[in-house]
Amino acid sequence: MSPAHEPFDELVAGHVLDALEGEDASRFAAHLAGGCAACERAVIDYQEALARAAAAVREARVGWALAWTASMALAAGIAAVVSGSWVRARLDQLAGEAAGLRAELAAQVQTVSELRRKLDEQEKTLTLVKAQAAEQERTLALLGDPETRLVSLAGLAPRPQAQGRIIWNARAGGLLVAADLPPPPAGKVYELWAIAGGEPLPAGLFTVDAEGKASLAVAPLAGVATVDVFAVTLEPAGGVQSPTGAMYLASKKA
Repeated sequence: MSPAHEPFDELVAGHVLDALEGEDASRFAAHLAGGCAACERAVIDYQEALARAAAAVREARVGWALAWTASMALAAGIAAVVSGSWVRARLDQLAGEAAGLRAELAAQVQTVSELRRKLDEQEKTLTLVKAQAAEQERTLALLGDPETRLVSLAGLAPRPQAQGRIIWNARAGGLLVAADLPPPPAGKVYELWAIAGGEPLPAGLFTVDAEGKASLAVAPLAGVATVDVFAVTLEPAGGVQSPTGAMYLASKKA
């Protein structure tokens, strides 16, 4: 190239990049329009070089984007795995804690049930003790009353060894205790009778324990001031208004 052409060599790159302005742009455009083969070739070479550079940049950008996307996906996958493992571990821990709490609650329920059972037993015992204490107080009160009398009942033919005692007070009632009576058959019960003026009056129903012992609180008999004889017969369950069964105990006529 001649020294005169060198300025145009320097303007080729600016033309291709569309960076020429003013006089330089006009001069190079006129020169190129004049048919300078060297500049035309140089423009083409620059354009091809720029195209290759742009393609390389695009490929580099796409590769970087793909790499970034892949790395983000991998990071997300790792996070998901780690998070899932943590969640599963936490759920397992919570399940274990729940099982422990259920076991502890079951033990506490068992303890409460046992305490309630013991309390029920103690309440029953207390009720029995109170009843016995009340009966003893009543007996002591009866025994302390000058009008109270002690009546013995002897065993008769069905059970000669049977025996009984009744503490009797016409105003306050009384208390019968019996021993050595056989357990009544099914559908049967012992009934106490107070015979006054030749008329038997029902005075209460009772049964016996395994040892043949029994006790019965007897209420006062309305309108009866004196009882001539006390007797015990075996009657249908529920009792009757007049004796129908065998007589097991009887007192002597007063």
